[in-house]
Amino acid sequence: MQKALDQEKVISQEDHAKVKALAGMVKMPRSFIFKNPDEYGMEGWSDLSIPSDDGTPLEAWYIPAKGGESNKLIIFNHALPMCRAGYPGHMGEPWSNFIEAVEIDFVIQYKHLTDAGYNVLTYDFRNHGQSGAANGGICGVGQWEWRDCVGVKKFVDAHPRLSQMKVALFSQCLGGVSQYAAITKHPELFENVECLLSPLVPNMSSVFSKLSGHQGIEQYQELIDLELMKMGGFPAADMSGALWAPNVKLPVLMWQVRDDAVIENPADAQSTFDLLGSSDKELYWIEGTTKRFGDGYNWFGRYPEKVLSFLEKYMN
Repeated sequence: MQKALDQEKVISQEDHAKVKALAGMVKMPRSFIFKNPDEYGMEGWSDLSIPSDDGTPLEAWYIPAKGGESNKLIIFNHALPMCRAGYPGHMGEPWSNFIEAVEIDFVIQYKHLTDAGYNVLTYDFRNHGQSGAANGGICGVGQWEWRDCVGVKKFVDAHPRLSQMKVALFSQCLGGVSQYAAITKHPELFENVECLLSPLVPNMSSVFSKLSGHQGIEQYQELIDLELMKMGGFPAADMSGALWAPNVKLPVLMWQVRDDAVIENPADAQSTFDLLGSSDKELYWIEGTTKRFGDGYNWFGRYPEKVLSFLEKYMN
């Protein structure tokens, strides 16, 4: 803390503005629901409101498998700063100003899953999409959002039909860190889960290190932490998948962008993968790109075969 206070005394106004902007990642403008399952002809879907474990209302969609509800359920959660529809970076400011001005389409991913015979339950985290506000509007990158993962799983377990289904988790980035934390805090809730899809799970220290390096302010990591805490959030090291990974013992398929422009990969992703407590795990590297948003989050939407093969192995 003293180093951060010392840095605060000497940093230029321009660099301090960059530091504050980076810390502001945890309080981004909400992505909005720019498409829904009708876009791809999915039928029978419905809106739900599910309480988080602390009561925060979470807005959700339930989408049954093509041709009628099956006995297999995928619980799908999203990344920061997205929503269940994806990310509207292609639709102008302010979203086009963050990382990459591209569309991330999660709805086509639901289409792949429902076509393959899976029901999908997908929701907006607190402070994202249409879900309720909590914690001052700050994203804790797992430190609060684990409660959302727990609330959704309790909803499934109490539901007369959903509770009878085989369950898999699709938990990415913010959703992955939050899911790891939920499994750590309430392992009994996830004992009946068959497998975990775990794309693009980060450690926020690596994110801030990489992005600050692009801006020439990499020496100010302690000051970034101070600004995060001033906002009411957490230091970067507390917002990390690696903290909770040893308690994840499900079969896991993780994918990551090897030359990710946003994260210190491959070292960051490899370290978290290695910490996973599962004896049955695979890490797939997306090669030939630096684009986390355009090519990382859209990878399953474009190339569904590997994910569907993994799910078939554990869900059938």
